[in-house]
Amino acid sequence: MNDSRKKFSLSERMRSFSYAFRGILVLVKSGHNFRIHLVILLTVIIAGIAFNILLTDWLWILVVSALVLVSEAFNSAIEFLSDAVTGGMDERIRNAKDTAAAAVLISATAAIITGLIIFIPELLKLFC
Repeated sequence: MNDSRKKFSLSERMRSFSYAFRGILVLVKSGHNFRIHLVILLTVIIAGIAFNILLTDWLWILVVSALVLVSEAFNSAIEFLSDAVTGGMDERIRNAKDTAAAAVLISATAAIITGLIIFIPELLKLFC
């Protein structure tokens, strides 16, 4: 019986993490929208601390923030790959890129709505 499975290797696992961290650096360096999302996330974190929001609110912020950042990462990956395989306009590539951008828009909209649900009551307490 031929067992083609590789044995566990800690060095291989560490190398795979290095690829993931390199991907994060690529996103930060080349992804203008990714940096905008990070700045907004930092602002939300500061507001959450200032308003002393509930743990459940933090969990919702974590979920929607991860959704936005992951959507942006997939969108960037699709853009990088699309740009690598085509030199000109291709309707299928355009559709793929637009659909990935739509995913970012949908997740960002969900994050905005979540932020409004969490922070509007806090702002009303402050000003009313």
